Amino acid sequence: MPPLLGLHHVAVICSNYEVSKRFYTEILGLEVLAETYRAARNSYKLDLAVNGQYVLELFSFPSPPLRPSYPEAAGLRHLAFAVADVAAAMQHLEQHGVPCESVRLDELTGCRFTFFADPDGLPLEFYEA
Repeated sequence: MPPLLGLHHVAVICSNYEVSKRFYTEILGLEVLAETYRAARNSYKLDLAVNGQYVLELFSFPSPPLRPSYPEAAGLRHLAFAVADVAAAMQHLEQHGVPCESVRLDELTGCRFTFFADPDGLPLEFYEA
């Protein structure tokens, strides 16, 4: 078995590159490491980081199909971001017109969390660490 060193990144495909780029960078505050336009694919690739650590690739492709979310499909369920204060993080999102679900308590860890969605409906989570 190969020794895993950690999670390198998560890739997300968006339907509107500029809207998603703004959401992930201006609203969530991820840092842009690199932005590449690939003419052969008519696609952008945006490398994003949290606290300097590369975590997310944002891709644009012409007319991607919608992601099935309800009922939940097999596969990646959601992306979770650690925050110090879930209530403050929710307030920030709501000031930008991004609705959040009610705060819940993880019965296994006792930590608070909430869910919200990116511009394409991808489920995201703030998890109080």
